[in-house]
Amino acid sequence: MDTNSNNIKGKYIPLDKLEIYQLSRELSSLGWKVYQVLGARERNIMGDQFIRSTDSVGANIAEGYSRFHYLDRIKFCYTSRASLMEASNHWLELLKERGLVLKADYDSYILNSRLLSIKLNNYISSLYKTRSKNSP
Repeated sequence: MDTNSNNIKGKYIPLDKLEIYQLSRELSSLGWKVYQVLGARERNIMGDQFIRSTDSVGANIAEGYSRFHYLDRIKFCYTSRASLMEASNHWLELLKERGLVLKADYDSYILNSRLLSIKLNNYISSLYKTRSKNSP
């Protein structure tokens, strides 16, 4: 039995074809759109942390994807999920409260982050299931 959870039906899925990674890259693009309109002061106070946590989502998916052990992969997925919550539930909400993000940009970011959250949770669940099937 194949023990590589990056395989579906015996075929390796490259990172750039993994749906959660694609969504994370899209989220980074949306986050950059929000970040670019901020003034220097707002970038320094909130924007830098917002864009770092946004970009961290995809970075952790990528790092975990390259790990051999299931628990390592799952750990990086949890870190990715935490970064997603930090960016969307904290920093983006603060930017919105302070009138620093356009409604259309906010809505696009939130829509993507909700979908990514669901897909990321499903991916974590699939890693646990695959681990259970392949454990002695």
